[in-house]
Amino acid sequence: MMHENPIKRRPSRRIYVGNVPIGDGAPIAVQSMTNTETTDVAATVKQIQAIADAGADIVRVSVPTMDAAEAFKFIKQQSPVPLVADIHFDYRIALKVAEYGVDCLRINPGNIGNEQRIRAVVDAARDRNIPIRIGVNGGSLEKEIQEKYGEPTPAALVESAMRHVDILDRLNFQDFKVSVKASDVFLAVESYRLLAKQIEQPLHLGITEAGGLRSGAVKSSIGLGMLLAEGIGDTLRISLAADPVEEVKVGFDILKSLRIRSRGINFIACPSCSRQEFDVIATVNALEQRLEDITTPMDVSIIGCVVNGPGEALISHIGLAGAKSKSGFYVNGERQKERLDNNDLVDQLERHIRARVKQLEAEQIPVKQA
Repeated sequence: MMHENPIKRRPSRRIYVGNVPIGDGAPIAVQSMTNTETTDVAATVKQIQAIADAGADIVRVSVPTMDAAEAFKFIKQQSPVPLVADIHFDYRIALKVAEYGVDCLRINPGNIGNEQRIRAVVDAARDRNIPIRIGVNGGSLEKEIQEKYGEPTPAALVESAMRHVDILDRLNFQDFKVSVKASDVFLAVESYRLLAKQIEQPLHLGITEAGGLRSGAVKSSIGLGMLLAEGIGDTLRISLAADPVEEVKVGFDILKSLRIRSRGINFIACPSCSRQEFDVIATVNALEQRLEDITTPMDVSIIGCVVNGPGEALISHIGLAGAKSKSGFYVNGERQKERLDNNDLVDQLERHIRARVKQLEAEQIPVKQA
């Protein structure tokens, strides 16, 4: 039940995206990005709300035009979480969304024109306490860097990032975070490792264009898991060709598996075999759907037989060990006199889990914050 996290985080500078602290030991923030037309204010706000309900700390919104910037004004007014405006090339859009209260600018200083334009954006950010995210992508490196390296390499991504960092350094602006994303796991991981040694600012992690829900989740889990286990990373986004809500769920699952940050129920469930005394897969799937609203961190073990069931139950808030007709039921590792009828497990477990959540909240047991 809530083991200690052995990972030592990389020291980094603290910045704030709205009211969300980033870096310097703050909880790793989970982000996602809308895929609606930004000019459709109602649809975009609705999706932001869904993403926030899934637990996202921050949401990024693409702002490609001045019309989108005008729409952003009304989106920002209705957003329940801080918003990052994703902007490329046009410095005027950055100035406009800054005026409208954006919480962070995702813009690469070297791509928005001459020194005067860069300084205008940086000054606007400084005056309004708006941080900047420098975002380097292996698929869109500068032409001269592509020619120099021939192909995306860790050194190429880091050189591109440092070009933008140097501009902000020259303008004495330090409130920024950086990402060096690539669709190749090893390219991204090594790029972040190199960059982590060169700057003190927070790092935003991601495997860009990772793929569909299953393959993208696997690729992101491997890449981000390698970095997070080394203490590298202060925010993250799982880039999936899927509903943005799924990105948030996968992000929290990665953090939960590494004991970095817990939100909601951690289900410990066996893959099932011929020893199972009830339908483990159906039971767990039903519980995951029913209990998505729970944000209190807790461990629930659902094991289909008595081989591993009691052992897992001993280290769970709620545990079930399969037995014929009625299964063993545990609370906080203690076997209960009550046994649960295998024909009605989902309803019974949901009732017991919700009751335990209320107890945990009432007792204010110190657990990792969601």
